[in-house]
Amino acid sequence: MQENKNVPAIEAEQTEEQLIEQARIRREKLSKLVSEGKNPYEQVKYPVDCDSETIKNNFEAYEGKTVALAGRMMSRRIMGKASFSHIADKSGNIQIYVTRQDIGEENYTSYKKDYDIGDIFGFKGFVFKTQTGEVSVHVTELTLLSKSLLPLPEKYNGLQDKDMKYRLRHLDLIMNKDVRDTFRVRSKILKEIRAYLDNRGYLEVDTPTLLPLEIGADARPFKTHHNALDLDMYMRIETELFLKRLIVGGMDRVYEVGRIFRNEGMDAYHNPEFTSIEMYEAYSDYFDMMDMIEDLYKTVTKNVCGTLQITYQGTEIDMGAWTRMTMAEAVKKYAGVDYNDWKTDEDARAAAKGLGVELEHENATKGWVLIELFDAFVEDKLIQPTIIYDYPVENSPLAKRKPSDPAFTERFEYFICGHEYGNAFSELNDPIDQKQRMLRQVEAKRAKGNNDAQVDEDFINALEYGLPPTGGLGLGFDRFVMLLTDSSTIRDVILFPTMKPKK
Repeated sequence: MQENKNVPAIEAEQTEEQLIEQARIRREKLSKLVSEGKNPYEQVKYPVDCDSETIKNNFEAYEGKTVALAGRMMSRRIMGKASFSHIADKSGNIQIYVTRQDIGEENYTSYKKDYDIGDIFGFKGFVFKTQTGEVSVHVTELTLLSKSLLPLPEKYNGLQDKDMKYRLRHLDLIMNKDVRDTFRVRSKILKEIRAYLDNRGYLEVDTPTLLPLEIGADARPFKTHHNALDLDMYMRIETELFLKRLIVGGMDRVYEVGRIFRNEGMDAYHNPEFTSIEMYEAYSDYFDMMDMIEDLYKTVTKNVCGTLQITYQGTEIDMGAWTRMTMAEAVKKYAGVDYNDWKTDEDARAAAKGLGVELEHENATKGWVLIELFDAFVEDKLIQPTIIYDYPVENSPLAKRKPSDPAFTERFEYFICGHEYGNAFSELNDPIDQKQRMLRQVEAKRAKGNNDAQVDEDFINALEYGLPPTGGLGLGFDRFVMLLTDSSTIRDVILFPTMKPKK
Protein backbone atom coordinates (compact mmCIF):
# COMPACT_ATOMS: atom_id res chain seq x y z
CA MET A 1 0.00 0.00 0.00
CA GLN A 2 1.37 3.39 -1.02
CA GLU A 3 0.02 6.88 -0.53
CA ASN A 4 -1.57 8.49 -3.57
CA LYS A 5 1.16 10.91 -4.57
CA ASN A 6 -1.24 13.43 -6.13
CA VAL A 7 -3.39 14.08 -3.04
CA PRO A 8 -2.68 15.34 0.48
CA ALA A 9 -1.39 12.92 3.08
CA ILE A 10 -4.59 12.50 5.12
CA GLU A 11 -8.08 12.71 3.65
CA ALA A 12 -10.89 13.91 5.88
CA GLU A 13 -12.78 10.62 5.64
CA GLN A 14 -9.86 8.42 6.65
CA THR A 15 -10.40 6.24 9.68
CA GLU A 16 -8.11 5.76 12.65
CA GLU A 17 -7.24 2.32 11.29
CA GLN A 18 -6.14 3.83 7.98
CA LEU A 19 -3.95 6.36 9.76
CA ILE A 20 -2.37 3.60 11.84
CA GLU A 21 -1.70 1.70 8.62
CA GLN A 22 -0.01 4.74 7.08
CA ALA A 23 2.19 5.11 10.14
CA ARG A 24 3.16 1.43 9.89
CA ILE A 25 4.11 1.84 6.24
CA ARG A 26 6.25 4.89 7.02
CA ARG A 27 8.17 2.90 9.61
CA GLU A 28 8.76 0.18 7.05
CA LYS A 29 10.14 2.79 4.67
CA LEU A 30 12.45 4.07 7.40
CA SER A 31 13.72 0.53 8.05
CA LYS A 32 14.40 0.11 4.34
CA LEU A 33 16.35 3.38 4.18
CA VAL A 34 18.40 2.45 7.25
CA SER A 35 19.20 -0.97 5.78
CA GLU A 36 20.45 0.78 2.64
CA GLY A 37 22.75 3.03 4.66
CA LYS A 38 20.49 6.09 4.29
CA ASN A 39 19.48 6.69 7.91
CA PRO A 40 18.04 10.25 7.82
CA TYR A 41 18.58 10.78 11.54
CA GLU A 42 22.35 10.58 11.14
CA GLN A 43 22.43 13.99 9.44
CA VAL A 44 24.05 16.51 11.79
CA LYS A 45 23.35 19.81 10.01
CA TYR A 46 22.72 21.33 6.61
CA PRO A 47 24.32 24.49 5.17
CA VAL A 48 21.22 26.65 4.64
CA ASP A 49 22.06 30.02 3.09
CA CYS A 50 18.65 31.42 2.15
CA ASP A 51 14.89 31.10 2.72
CA SER A 52 11.83 30.87 0.51
CA GLU A 53 10.33 34.34 0.97
CA THR A 54 13.65 36.11 0.44
CA ILE A 55 14.03 34.35 -2.90
CA LYS A 56 10.44 34.98 -4.01
CA ASN A 57 10.53 38.64 -2.99
CA ASN A 58 13.88 39.25 -4.72
CA PHE A 59 13.65 36.98 -7.74
CA GLU A 60 15.67 39.22 -10.05
CA ALA A 61 18.61 39.11 -7.66
CA TYR A 62 18.46 35.32 -7.29
CA GLU A 63 17.51 34.19 -10.81
CA GLY A 64 20.00 31.58 -12.01
CA LYS A 65 21.94 31.58 -8.74
CA THR A 66 22.57 28.45 -6.68
CA VAL A 67 20.94 28.42 -3.24
CA ALA A 68 20.75 25.99 -0.33
CA LEU A 69 17.48 25.67 1.61
CA ALA A 70 15.83 23.21 3.96
CA GLY A 71 12.27 22.52 5.01
CA ARG A 72 9.32 20.16 5.15
CA MET A 73 7.74 18.62 2.04
CA MET A 74 4.06 19.65 2.00
CA SER A 75 3.04 18.38 -1.44
CA ARG A 76 4.41 16.29 -4.30
CA ARG A 77 3.40 15.84 -7.92
CA ILE A 78 5.27 13.05 -9.72
CA MET A 79 5.41 13.05 -13.51
CA GLY A 80 7.62 10.14 -14.49
CA LYS A 81 11.25 11.24 -14.56
CA ALA A 82 10.50 14.68 -13.11
CA SER A 83 8.51 15.93 -10.13
CA PHE A 84 7.37 19.08 -8.36
CA SER A 85 7.13 19.52 -4.60
CA HIS A 86 6.40 22.39 -2.26
CA ILE A 87 8.79 22.80 0.65
CA ALA A 88 7.80 24.83 3.72
CA ASP A 89 10.56 26.62 5.64
CA LYS A 90 10.70 29.26 8.37
CA SER A 91 9.43 32.07 6.15
CA GLY A 92 6.92 30.40 3.81
CA ASN A 93 7.14 27.82 1.07
CA ILE A 94 8.73 27.39 -2.32
CA GLN A 95 8.31 24.97 -5.19
CA ILE A 96 11.16 22.67 -6.13
CA TYR A 97 11.68 20.87 -9.44
CA VAL A 98 13.30 17.46 -9.08
CA THR A 99 14.49 15.25 -11.94
CA ARG A 100 16.05 11.80 -12.10
CA GLN A 101 18.82 13.23 -14.28
CA ASP A 102 19.84 15.86 -11.74
CA ILE A 103 19.83 13.88 -8.49
CA GLY A 104 20.55 10.39 -9.83
CA GLU A 105 18.50 7.25 -10.36
CA GLU A 106 18.88 5.84 -6.85
CA ASN A 107 18.01 9.06 -4.99
CA TYR A 108 15.12 9.81 -7.33
CA THR A 109 13.68 6.33 -6.79
CA SER A 110 13.87 6.87 -3.03
CA TYR A 111 12.26 10.30 -3.44
CA LYS A 112 9.33 8.72 -5.28
CA LYS A 113 8.87 5.55 -3.21
CA ASP A 114 10.44 5.97 0.23
CA TYR A 115 10.02 9.67 0.98
CA ASP A 116 6.68 11.02 2.23
CA ILE A 117 4.72 14.21 2.67
CA GLY A 118 5.99 15.69 5.94
CA ASP A 119 9.60 14.57 5.52
CA ILE A 120 12.26 17.24 6.00
CA PHE A 121 14.79 17.86 3.24
CA GLY A 122 17.84 19.93 2.50
CA PHE A 123 18.32 20.86 -1.13
CA LYS A 124 20.58 22.85 -3.41
CA GLY A 125 19.80 24.15 -6.85
CA PHE A 126 19.36 27.21 -9.05
CA VAL A 127 16.46 29.65 -9.01
CA PHE A 128 14.12 29.94 -12.00
CA LYS A 129 10.50 30.55 -12.94
CA THR A 130 8.22 27.89 -14.38
CA GLN A 131 6.10 28.45 -17.47
CA THR A 132 3.24 29.42 -15.19
CA GLY A 133 5.42 32.09 -13.55
CA GLU A 134 6.01 30.39 -10.19
CA VAL A 135 9.38 31.07 -8.58
CA SER A 136 11.03 27.68 -8.06
CA VAL A 137 14.34 25.95 -7.36
CA HIS A 138 15.70 23.47 -9.89
CA VAL A 139 17.22 20.90 -7.52
CA THR A 140 20.68 19.52 -8.16
CA GLU A 141 21.17 17.97 -4.71
CA LEU A 142 18.47 16.51 -2.41
CA THR A 143 19.15 15.22 1.10
CA LEU A 144 16.63 13.62 3.46
CA LEU A 145 17.26 15.17 6.89
CA SER A 146 14.42 13.71 8.94
CA LYS A 147 11.67 11.14 8.32
CA SER A 148 8.10 11.96 9.35
CA LEU A 149 6.71 8.77 10.85
CA LEU A 150 3.18 10.17 11.20
CA PRO A 151 1.06 11.54 8.31
CA LEU A 152 0.09 15.20 8.23
CA PRO A 153 -3.53 16.36 8.22
CA GLU A 154 -5.23 16.88 4.88
CA LYS A 155 -3.79 20.10 3.52
CA TYR A 156 -6.99 21.87 2.50
CA ASN A 157 -8.83 21.40 5.80
CA GLY A 158 -5.71 21.48 7.96
CA LEU A 159 -6.04 20.78 11.67
CA GLN A 160 -9.67 21.68 12.33
CA ASP A 161 -10.27 20.28 15.81
CA LYS A 162 -9.70 23.25 18.17
CA ASP A 163 -8.81 21.00 21.06
CA MET A 164 -6.18 19.19 19.01
CA LYS A 165 -4.80 22.48 17.67
CA TYR A 166 -3.84 23.49 21.20
CA ARG A 167 -2.70 20.03 22.32
CA LEU A 168 -0.61 19.43 19.19
CA ARG A 169 0.69 22.95 18.64
CA HIS A 170 3.67 21.60 16.69
CA LEU A 171 1.24 20.14 14.14
CA ASP A 172 -0.85 23.31 14.13
CA LEU A 173 2.27 25.33 13.30
CA ILE A 174 3.25 22.93 10.51
CA MET A 175 -0.13 23.15 8.82
CA ASN A 176 -1.16 26.78 9.39
CA LYS A 177 0.95 29.71 8.28
CA ASP A 178 -1.50 32.09 9.97
CA VAL A 179 -0.72 30.48 13.32
CA ARG A 180 3.02 30.87 12.75
CA ASP A 181 2.42 34.50 11.79
CA THR A 182 0.47 35.13 15.02
CA PHE A 183 3.42 34.07 17.13
CA ARG A 184 5.85 36.06 15.02
CA VAL A 185 3.67 39.11 15.71
CA ARG A 186 3.62 38.22 19.41
CA SER A 187 7.40 38.30 19.43
CA LYS A 188 7.43 41.62 17.58
CA ILE A 189 4.96 43.18 20.05
CA LEU A 190 7.15 42.15 22.97
CA LYS A 191 10.23 43.54 21.23
CA GLU A 192 8.45 46.86 20.63
CA ILE A 193 7.29 47.12 24.26
CA ARG A 194 10.80 46.43 25.51
CA ALA A 195 12.25 49.01 23.13
CA TYR A 196 9.70 51.59 24.26
CA LEU A 197 10.44 51.10 27.95
CA ASP A 198 14.20 50.81 27.44
CA ASN A 199 14.17 54.12 25.55
CA ARG A 200 12.41 55.75 28.52
CA GLY A 201 15.21 54.69 30.85
CA TYR A 202 13.51 51.65 32.37
CA LEU A 203 15.63 48.69 33.47
CA GLU A 204 14.34 45.18 32.81
CA VAL A 205 14.67 42.92 35.85
CA ASP A 206 13.71 39.43 37.05
CA THR A 207 12.05 38.66 40.37
CA PRO A 208 11.24 35.33 42.08
CA THR A 209 8.58 32.98 40.75
CA LEU A 210 8.53 30.74 43.84
CA LEU A 211 7.48 32.49 47.05
CA PRO A 212 7.60 31.27 50.67
CA LEU A 213 4.15 32.65 51.52
CA GLU A 214 0.74 33.25 50.05
CA ILE A 215 0.14 36.97 50.04
CA GLY A 216 -3.29 38.28 50.88
CA ALA A 217 -4.30 39.34 47.35
CA ASP A 218 -7.54 38.01 45.86
CA ALA A 219 -6.09 35.63 43.25
CA ARG A 220 -5.55 32.02 44.31
CA PRO A 221 -1.98 30.75 43.90
CA PHE A 222 -0.65 27.33 42.97
CA LYS A 223 0.94 25.59 45.93
CA THR A 224 3.98 23.32 45.82
CA HIS A 225 6.60 21.95 48.22
CA HIS A 226 10.35 22.48 48.40
CA ASN A 227 11.78 19.12 49.48
CA ALA A 228 15.24 20.23 50.58
CA LEU A 229 13.85 23.01 52.79
CA ASP A 230 10.73 21.02 53.73
CA LEU A 231 8.80 24.20 52.96
CA ASP A 232 5.48 24.85 51.25
CA MET A 233 5.90 27.43 48.50
CA TYR A 234 3.59 29.33 46.18
CA MET A 235 3.80 30.30 42.52
CA ARG A 236 3.60 34.06 42.14
CA ILE A 237 0.32 35.74 41.21
CA GLU A 238 2.00 39.08 40.42
CA THR A 239 5.42 40.74 40.32
CA GLU A 240 4.36 43.96 42.04
CA LEU A 241 5.73 43.68 45.57
CA PHE A 242 9.27 42.75 44.55
CA LEU A 243 9.41 45.47 41.90
CA LYS A 244 8.40 48.12 44.42
CA ARG A 245 11.12 46.87 46.75
CA LEU A 246 13.55 47.67 43.92
CA ILE A 247 12.17 51.22 43.77
CA VAL A 248 12.87 51.48 47.51
CA GLY A 249 16.41 50.34 46.74
CA GLY A 250 17.00 53.24 44.34
CA MET A 251 16.26 51.57 40.98
CA ASP A 252 13.94 54.37 39.92
CA ARG A 253 12.49 52.83 36.74
CA VAL A 254 12.04 49.06 36.47
CA TYR A 255 9.89 46.62 34.55
CA GLU A 256 9.49 42.88 34.31
CA VAL A 257 8.04 40.62 31.63
CA GLY A 258 6.66 38.16 34.13
CA ARG A 259 5.14 34.71 33.86
CA ILE A 260 2.19 34.69 36.29
CA PHE A 261 0.31 31.70 37.73
CA ARG A 262 -3.24 31.86 39.10
CA ASN A 263 -5.16 28.82 40.27
CA GLU A 264 -8.45 29.95 38.79
CA GLY A 265 -10.88 29.23 35.98
CA MET A 266 -10.28 29.43 32.24
CA ASP A 267 -12.18 31.25 29.51
CA ALA A 268 -11.48 33.22 26.34
CA TYR A 269 -9.54 35.87 28.31
CA HIS A 270 -8.03 33.79 31.13
CA ASN A 271 -5.38 31.07 31.24
CA PRO A 272 -3.91 29.87 34.56
CA GLU A 273 -0.42 30.66 33.24
CA PHE A 274 -0.06 33.99 31.46
CA THR A 275 2.30 36.92 30.87
CA SER A 276 2.05 40.34 32.46
CA ILE A 277 4.35 43.31 32.08
CA GLU A 278 4.61 45.46 35.18
CA MET A 279 6.48 48.77 35.28
CA TYR A 280 7.21 51.20 38.11
CA GLU A 281 8.54 54.74 37.97
CA ALA A 282 9.65 56.74 41.01
CA TYR A 283 8.49 60.35 41.43
CA SER A 284 5.48 59.88 39.13
CA ASP A 285 1.77 59.26 39.67
CA TYR A 286 -1.17 57.58 37.98
CA PHE A 287 -1.68 60.46 35.57
CA ASP A 288 1.87 59.95 34.31
CA MET A 289 1.02 56.26 33.88
CA MET A 290 -2.10 57.22 31.90
CA ASP A 291 -0.03 59.32 29.54
CA MET A 292 2.54 56.57 29.15
CA ILE A 293 0.13 53.69 28.49
CA GLU A 294 -1.72 55.68 25.84
CA ASP A 295 1.56 56.53 24.13
CA LEU A 296 2.88 52.96 24.49
CA TYR A 297 -0.24 51.47 22.89
CA LYS A 298 -0.17 53.99 20.05
CA THR A 299 3.54 53.47 19.41
CA VAL A 300 3.44 49.67 19.50
CA THR A 301 0.25 49.43 17.43
CA LYS A 302 1.65 51.76 14.77
CA ASN A 303 4.97 49.92 14.59
CA VAL A 304 3.38 46.45 14.48
CA CYS A 305 0.22 47.07 12.43
CA GLY A 306 1.30 50.10 10.39
CA THR A 307 -1.85 52.00 11.42
CA LEU A 308 -3.78 53.09 14.52
CA GLN A 309 -7.09 51.99 12.99
CA ILE A 310 -7.45 48.26 13.62
CA THR A 311 -10.29 45.74 13.58
CA TYR A 312 -10.93 43.32 16.43
CA GLN A 313 -13.52 40.59 15.84
CA GLY A 314 -15.37 42.79 13.35
CA THR A 315 -15.25 45.97 15.48
CA GLU A 316 -13.32 49.01 14.29
CA ILE A 317 -10.98 50.33 16.98
CA ASP A 318 -9.16 53.66 16.84
CA MET A 319 -6.06 53.21 18.97
CA GLY A 320 -5.25 56.88 18.51
CA ALA A 321 -8.36 58.13 20.33
CA TRP A 322 -8.56 57.51 24.10
CA THR A 323 -11.28 58.59 26.55
CA ARG A 324 -10.87 59.17 30.30
CA MET A 325 -13.66 58.99 32.91
CA THR A 326 -13.79 58.50 36.64
CA MET A 327 -15.63 55.38 37.77
CA ALA A 328 -18.37 57.58 39.23
CA GLU A 329 -18.74 59.46 35.93
CA ALA A 330 -18.95 56.20 33.99
CA VAL A 331 -21.62 54.77 36.29
CA LYS A 332 -23.63 57.99 36.01
CA LYS A 333 -23.36 57.87 32.20
CA TYR A 334 -24.28 54.23 31.70
CA ALA A 335 -26.36 53.33 34.79
CA GLY A 336 -28.04 56.69 35.32
CA VAL A 337 -27.23 57.00 39.03
CA ASP A 338 -24.98 59.59 40.66
CA TYR A 339 -22.59 58.50 43.41
CA ASN A 340 -22.66 62.02 44.81
CA ASP A 341 -26.39 61.69 45.53
CA TRP A 342 -25.74 58.86 48.01
CA LYS A 343 -25.47 60.28 51.51
CA THR A 344 -25.23 56.89 53.20
CA ASP A 345 -24.42 53.28 52.40
CA GLU A 346 -28.15 52.56 52.66
CA ASP A 347 -28.79 55.08 49.86
CA ALA A 348 -26.28 53.26 47.65
CA ARG A 349 -27.81 49.85 48.35
CA ALA A 350 -31.26 51.21 47.58
CA ALA A 351 -30.02 52.57 44.25
CA ALA A 352 -28.61 49.15 43.36
CA LYS A 353 -31.88 47.46 44.31
CA GLY A 354 -33.78 49.93 42.15
CA LEU A 355 -31.63 48.91 39.20
CA GLY A 356 -32.14 45.22 39.87
CA VAL A 357 -28.54 44.57 40.91
CA GLU A 358 -28.13 41.88 43.55
CA LEU A 359 -25.22 42.88 45.76
CA GLU A 360 -22.59 40.36 46.81
CA HIS A 361 -22.30 41.89 50.29
CA GLU A 362 -25.40 42.38 52.42
CA ASN A 363 -23.85 45.43 54.10
CA ALA A 364 -22.13 46.77 50.99
CA THR A 365 -20.60 50.23 51.34
CA LYS A 366 -21.04 53.01 48.80
CA GLY A 367 -17.70 52.01 47.30
CA TRP A 368 -18.71 48.38 46.82
CA VAL A 369 -22.03 49.40 45.30
CA LEU A 370 -20.24 51.68 42.83
CA ILE A 371 -17.96 48.81 41.84
CA GLU A 372 -20.84 46.41 41.31
CA LEU A 373 -22.80 48.93 39.25
CA PHE A 374 -19.73 49.48 37.11
CA ASP A 375 -19.44 45.73 36.52
CA ALA A 376 -23.12 45.43 35.72
CA PHE A 377 -23.66 48.44 33.47
CA VAL A 378 -20.38 49.92 32.26
CA GLU A 379 -17.54 47.54 31.43
CA ASP A 380 -19.06 45.88 28.37
CA LYS A 381 -19.92 49.33 26.92
CA LEU A 382 -16.28 50.45 26.80
CA ILE A 383 -15.46 49.52 23.21
CA GLN A 384 -13.01 52.26 22.18
CA PRO A 385 -9.86 52.69 24.33
CA THR A 386 -11.08 54.10 27.65
CA ILE A 387 -9.34 54.83 30.94
CA ILE A 388 -11.51 54.51 34.05
CA TYR A 389 -9.89 56.13 37.08
CA ASP A 390 -10.48 56.94 40.77
CA TYR A 391 -11.48 53.55 42.16
CA PRO A 392 -13.03 53.08 45.62
CA VAL A 393 -10.57 52.15 48.33
CA GLU A 394 -12.53 48.94 49.01
CA ASN A 395 -11.02 47.10 46.02
CA SER A 396 -7.70 48.92 45.72
CA PRO A 397 -5.47 47.69 48.56
CA LEU A 398 -2.20 48.79 46.97
CA ALA A 399 -3.21 52.21 45.65
CA LYS A 400 -2.71 55.59 47.33
CA ARG A 401 -5.81 57.36 48.61
CA LYS A 402 -6.87 60.57 46.88
CA PRO A 403 -5.96 63.47 49.18
CA SER A 404 -9.12 65.29 48.12
CA ASP A 405 -11.40 62.31 48.82
CA PRO A 406 -9.97 59.43 50.90
CA ALA A 407 -12.91 57.17 49.92
CA PHE A 408 -11.23 56.83 46.52
CA THR A 409 -7.77 55.86 45.35
CA GLU A 410 -5.47 57.08 42.61
CA ARG A 411 -6.02 53.99 40.49
CA PHE A 412 -7.10 53.36 36.91
CA GLU A 413 -7.82 50.49 34.58
CA TYR A 414 -8.14 50.75 30.83
CA PHE A 415 -10.64 48.95 28.63
CA ILE A 416 -10.96 48.06 24.96
CA CYS A 417 -13.79 46.07 23.36
CA GLY A 418 -15.45 45.64 26.74
CA HIS A 419 -12.45 44.02 28.42
CA GLU A 420 -9.84 45.24 30.88
CA TYR A 421 -6.28 45.33 29.54
CA GLY A 422 -4.28 46.85 32.39
CA ASN A 423 -4.27 48.29 35.88
CA ALA A 424 -2.30 51.19 37.39
CA PHE A 425 -1.86 53.12 40.64
CA SER A 426 -0.24 55.96 42.37
CA GLU A 427 1.41 53.43 44.64
CA LEU A 428 0.59 53.36 48.32
CA ASN A 429 3.80 54.22 50.16
CA ASP A 430 2.42 54.62 53.70
CA PRO A 431 3.63 51.44 55.48
CA ILE A 432 1.09 51.78 58.31
CA ASP A 433 -1.89 52.14 55.96
CA GLN A 434 -0.50 49.37 53.75
CA LYS A 435 -0.19 46.88 56.60
CA GLN A 436 -3.71 47.61 57.80
CA ARG A 437 -5.11 46.99 54.31
CA MET A 438 -3.14 43.76 53.93
CA LEU A 439 -4.35 42.57 57.33
CA ARG A 440 -7.94 43.14 56.23
CA GLN A 441 -7.26 41.13 53.07
CA VAL A 442 -5.80 38.27 55.07
CA GLU A 443 -8.71 38.32 57.52
CA ALA A 444 -11.20 38.18 54.64
CA LYS A 445 -9.46 35.17 53.09
CA ARG A 446 -9.21 33.34 56.40
CA ALA A 447 -12.88 33.99 57.02
CA LYS A 448 -13.51 32.01 53.83
CA GLY A 449 -11.42 29.10 55.11
CA ASN A 450 -8.02 29.95 53.60
CA ASN A 451 -5.55 29.80 56.48
CA ASP A 452 -2.46 30.08 54.25
CA ALA A 453 -2.86 33.81 53.50
CA GLN A 454 -0.24 36.04 55.16
CA VAL A 455 0.95 39.61 55.21
CA ASP A 456 4.23 40.04 53.32
CA GLU A 457 6.25 41.44 56.21
CA ASP A 458 9.38 41.81 54.08
CA PHE A 459 7.45 44.15 51.78
CA ILE A 460 6.16 46.15 54.75
CA ASN A 461 9.75 46.32 56.02
CA ALA A 462 10.84 47.77 52.66
CA LEU A 463 8.11 50.42 52.81
CA GLU A 464 9.28 51.39 56.28
CA TYR A 465 12.61 52.42 54.76
CA GLY A 466 10.73 54.77 52.43
CA LEU A 467 9.13 54.25 49.02
CA PRO A 468 9.22 57.48 47.02
CA PRO A 469 6.05 58.65 45.29
CA THR A 470 5.71 56.07 42.53
CA GLY A 471 3.48 55.33 39.57
CA GLY A 472 3.00 51.67 38.71
CA LEU A 473 1.25 49.87 35.90
CA GLY A 474 0.62 46.27 34.87
CA LEU A 475 -0.60 45.32 31.41
CA GLY A 476 -1.97 41.99 30.26
CA PHE A 477 0.45 41.12 27.50
CA ASP A 478 -1.51 38.17 26.10
CA ARG A 479 -4.65 40.30 25.77
CA PHE A 480 -2.67 42.97 23.90
CA VAL A 481 -1.45 40.28 21.51
CA MET A 482 -5.05 39.08 21.06
CA LEU A 483 -6.06 42.61 20.14
CA LEU A 484 -3.33 43.22 17.57
CA THR A 485 -3.66 39.75 15.97
CA ASP A 486 -7.49 39.75 15.97
CA SER A 487 -7.54 36.54 18.02
CA SER A 488 -10.80 35.55 19.72
CA THR A 489 -9.29 33.52 22.56
CA ILE A 490 -6.17 33.69 24.70
CA ARG A 491 -5.39 30.11 23.67
CA ASP A 492 -4.67 31.36 20.17
CA VAL A 493 -1.81 33.57 21.40
CA ILE A 494 -0.21 31.24 23.98
CA LEU A 495 1.87 28.57 22.31
CA PHE A 496 1.02 25.88 24.85
CA PRO A 497 -2.14 26.84 26.76
CA THR A 498 -3.23 24.89 29.82
CA MET A 499 -5.26 21.83 28.81
CA LYS A 500 -7.01 19.11 30.77
CA PRO A 501 -5.12 15.86 30.05
CA LYS A 502 -6.85 13.33 27.88
CA LYS A 503 -7.31 9.89 29.44
